[in-house]
Amino acid sequence: MMSKIVRTMASLLILFTLIYGLYIIMHGHSSPGGGFQGGAIIASGIALLIVAFGSDNIHKSLKEHHLAILASVGGLIFIGLAFGGIGTTFFYNFLLGSPIFGRIPPSGPTHADIWTGGVIPLMEIGIGLTVLAGLAAVFLVIALASAEREEEE
Repeated sequence: MMSKIVRTMASLLILFTLIYGLYIIMHGHSSPGGGFQGGAIIASGIALLIVAFGSDNIHKSLKEHHLAILASVGGLIFIGLAFGGIGTTFFYNFLLGSPIFGRIPPSGPTHADIWTGGVIPLMEIGIGLTVLAGLAAVFLVIALASAEREEEE
């Protein structure tokens, strides 16, 4: 484990990292960024926690099978939305302009109305969950393997 200062700062920064990653995921349909970038940002916050608190402490609350489930849910969201419009075409944006998600603004997708992208923001969520879980699992497994190697030496 790191010093108390590093742990305190990591505890504070993880909140901002999570919020920023979610912002990037949710606005990927109308600005640069998206699910992959937001998921990578959130996973980097988890890597920060692993460095600050140690892989053993993080592994107590974050197991690989939880991350595998999260990655599977993200993949199912993405595939489900891809097949949702199969009556027209694969990946058809069937929610765009629907009564549930509102009208299509004349200027296209905007930050003011996040649902103007139809299924695209929902797909970004699926991608973000998959990337977040995959990268976090890689970070966790590498940290655990490194800790085991240090114990052996």
